[in-house]
Amino acid sequence: MKIPVRYDLVRTMRGLALIQGDPTLSISTSAAWFATRTPSGPGSLGILFTSDLRFEAYGPGADWLLERADAIAGLRDDLTGFDELARAHPLVARLAREHAGLRIAATGRVFHHLVPAIIGQKVTGKEAHHSYVRLLRRLSEPAPGPCRGLLLPPDPEVIAATPYWAMHPLGIEQKRADTLRRAAAHAAALERCADAASCTARLVSIAGIGPWTAAEVTRAAYGDPDAVSVGDYNIKNNVTFALTGAPRGTDEHMLELLAPFAPHRGRVCALIAAAGIGAPRFGPRMPIRSFARY
Repeated sequence: MKIPVRYDLVRTMRGLALIQGDPTLSISTSAAWFATRTPSGPGSLGILFTSDLRFEAYGPGADWLLERADAIAGLRDDLTGFDELARAHPLVARLAREHAGLRIAATGRVFHHLVPAIIGQKVTGKEAHHSYVRLLRRLSEPAPGPCRGLLLPPDPEVIAATPYWAMHPLGIEQKRADTLRRAAAHAAALERCADAASCTARLVSIAGIGPWTAAEVTRAAYGDPDAVSVGDYNIKNNVTFALTGAPRGTDEHMLELLAPFAPHRGRVCALIAAAGIGAPRFGPRMPIRSFARY
């Protein structure tokens, strides 16, 4: 299969990890594995990268995964018009050249990404990671295929039937637990959404889900290059710092700065993140809490 010049498998696939260390992903420079629940059943997809890309899949969902393997690898990502937009800012133009191999992947699975997005609401990255891993180990199972340690995302029916008291020891307090169960009840309808816009509208109609969660999900599920995570603790500062040099910003200012890059605003955010550009940190970090102990 023809691949983009300087294709970056690692950074492309890392874009699917809404929580660092996501156990449904295994990524190296030569291979990436992705496990999910497809309409045909659970499956895992291997993206093997040497001088070319080769795909292999396992489980009842293997055929479904192979049919959209190129999208999951980011090869359906449409960069039409972005080079011209990028030239509007010298940093963005430079990042577009330096990270030309970065693509936005699209898995076609909504609930898969909705679970870590909800778990990641208003907590530190470490808290989110610990809770997500515990949830998968408790309520899911190993993925089919040869990749050891790869886990499937939870089945929405299992989440919907899990009471709050069973999630509390996993570090998930009642508000997020209730949101997870409500989302699980809408999972079938969410998977039927035709595009990112319709999915966003349905997502934000669910209590406990706002624009930040919707953007995180649609970027991964639909490969939406315009999705911006409004309400994130760091992104507004990182984008503002990258584009203006100011150490702090607001969501409103961030959107103003990104407006000239529509419909690739989310791509600009991804390039800034890929380059490791972050605003200076002032004051103490957010404390790591353990809801399981409360």
